Amino acid sequence: MARLLFLAAASLFLAAASLFISSASASAAGSDFQDANPIRSVTDRVGSLESGLLSVLGRTREALRFARFAVEHGKTYETVEEIKLRFGIFRESLDLIRSTNRKRLPYRLGINKFADISWEEFKATKLGAAQNCSATLKGNHQITDVVLPETKDWRESGIVSPVKNQGHCGSCWTFSTTGSLEAAYTQATGESISLSEQQLVDCASAFNNFGCNGGLPSQAFEYIKYNGGLDTEQSYPYAGVNGICSFKPENVGVRVINSVNITLGAEDELKHAVGVVRPVSVAFEVVKGFRLYKGGVYTSDSCGSSPMDVNHAVVAVGYGVENGVPYWLIKNSWGQDWGVDGYFKMELGKNMCGVATCASYPIVAAA
Repeated sequence: MARLLFLAAASLFLAAASLFISSASASAAGSDFQDANPIRSVTDRVGSLESGLLSVLGRTREALRFARFAVEHGKTYETVEEIKLRFGIFRESLDLIRSTNRKRLPYRLGINKFADISWEEFKATKLGAAQNCSATLKGNHQITDVVLPETKDWRESGIVSPVKNQGHCGSCWTFSTTGSLEAAYTQATGESISLSEQQLVDCASAFNNFGCNGGLPSQAFEYIKYNGGLDTEQSYPYAGVNGICSFKPENVGVRVINSVNITLGAEDELKHAVGVVRPVSVAFEVVKGFRLYKGGVYTSDSCGSSPMDVNHAVVAVGYGVENGVPYWLIKNSWGQDWGVDGYFKMELGKNMCGVATCASYPIVAAA
C-alpha cells in the first residue's frame, strides 16, 4: 500500500510541476492494443509514467491506450502541454485506423510508433521531396523468355540484408540504394556486407541528390560508379544528419560497374527483374494512412503514379498473391518494429502509388 501511495504521489507531482516525463525502454513490436489487454507496470519508473499520463488525461479508455502506447514505445514527453498534443494526435490516429479497417480493404492499419506523430511531422522527417525520375523514361532492362516463378522472396536465398532505420532524416533513398547493393554484393560473393548510407547523404549532391531532403537510387548508383565506390557502414557510420563528406577510398566495400533502369511504369519489366535478377530499388508515394500500416496488401485511391508524386524509396525483394490480390514484397527503412518485421506488401499490376516509376538496380564488383 505504501508503494502504491508513493507512485500516486509521484505521478501527481510530475503532472503539477510539468516535469520531464520519460519511459523505460520497452519492446514495441506487434501490439494490437485490444481493449481486454490491461496496462501493466513493469518497473517503478514505468508505473510512474503511466500514472503521470493518466493524472493529466483522466482514466478514459483512450487515455489508457495512450499510456500503454507511450510505455511500450519508449516515448518521452517533456511537458503537460506536449502530453495533451501527442494524445490528440494519437486519438486522430485511432480514428483513422478504425475508419480504414471498417472498409475491409486488403490491408489493415494499427497503432505503431508513429501514432503520436502528425502527418506534417512525419513528412518532414521520414519522406523526401519529389524527385525527377527522368532516368527511367526509357529503361535498359532486357526481358528474356525465362519463365518467371509464381512467387519470389529473395530473403529465402539469404541475400537480403537486415532492415535498417533511417531515423529523423529523409534519407530513404540512401537505404534503398544500400539495400539493393548489399543484396547484389552477397549474391555475387556469398558474403554479407553493410554499406554506408551516410556517405551518400554527405557526398552525392553533385548527382542531383539532397541528403536528408531526398534523392534517387538511380542517381546514387551513378555517384558510386564515378566516385570509385561506397564505403562500409563500419568505416563511415550513419549519423542521420547532413554532414561533411569524409569518403575514404581505402574503405570502399563495393563498386558499381553499371546500373539498370526499369522503364517508367513498366511493371512487367520490374517483375522480370525481381523474379530472375535480384532485389530492385523502387520509389512510390506515401500518403497519410500508410505510416500506420500493419499488414496485408496495401492499396490506395489517393496516391499518385507520376514521377513527381514519389516521395519514398525502398527495395522490392519479391512478389506473390495474398487472398487473391497480387503484391510486391518490399523492404522499408523505418526499423524492424514497423509493418511486418520492417516489410510491407503493395498491390501489383496497377503501378500502385508509382511503385514502378523510379525503379533501378546496380551491377556491382567487390572492392
